[in-house]
Amino acid sequence: MQDRSQFPGYRTVAALLVAAAALAAQTTNPAPQSAKKLPVAEATSSVSSGLYRNPSFGFVYKIPFGWVDRTAQMREGDAGPDSTDPANAEVLLGVFERPPETTGDTVNSAVVIAAESVSSYPGLKTAADYFGPLDEVVRGKGFKVVNEPYPFAVGGKQLARSDFSKDLGKLTLEQATLVMVDKGYVVSFTLLGGSQDDVDTLLEGLRFPAAHRSASGPASPPKK
Repeated sequence: MQDRSQFPGYRTVAALLVAAAALAAQTTNPAPQSAKKLPVAEATSSVSSGLYRNPSFGFVYKIPFGWVDRTAQMREGDAGPDSTDPANAEVLLGVFERPPETTGDTVNSAVVIAAESVSSYPGLKTAADYFGPLDEVVRGKGFKVVNEPYPFAVGGKQLARSDFSKDLGKLTLEQATLVMVDKGYVVSFTLLGGSQDDVDTLLEGLRFPAAHRSASGPASPPKK
C-alpha cells in the first residue's frame, strides 16, 4: 500500500468525500471559512436553467430538478486548517437532492465535482493513479471498494472510474467516482445515491459536448 504522506492532496480528497458522504447521510452546515479560488476552473463556469457549464474543462452537468446547491458551503467547509493550498483545490459543484440540514429516511443523493492541482500528487501520470491515495482514505472512512479503477467513457471522453459503498445501517450509500486529468488538474466527479440505479441515473447528467461521441463507456465494470 502506498504511503499517503507522499500525496499532500489526500487531505483534500478526504474532506470532499467525507463531507459529501456525511451530507448525503444528513449533517449540519459546515462552519464558515474563507472560500477557495481556482482561476482556471471558475473563470467561465456558470449555472443556468439547471445546467452547470464548465468550458475550462469541457463538460456540462444537468442538475436534477428541485435539487439544492451547496457549492459555496462546501468550498467554505474545505478551507479549514487541514486543507491543502487554496490555489490547488476547489469544489466546482456540490448539489443535493434535499437540503443537507434536514433529516430524511433515505440517502440524500448528491453530486460533487472538484478540481485539484496535479502538483498535489507527485508521480501521478494517469487518471487511474489518483485512486491509489484515494482508496486508502475512503477505506479508512468506512467505505469498501466495490470495483477497482477501470476505463469508462462518457460519450467519447475517456475517464477512469471506481465504485464504493458504505453501510449506513438500514441504508447503503453507493458511490461512483470518475476522474480525468486536464490542463494540469485532476477533475473528479463523485456521485452518491441509495442504489446503483440512482448513481447511474445521476451519471446520465454528465456530458462532454466537444468530445467525439462514437465511443461509449461499458455498461458495467469489468467482470471479476
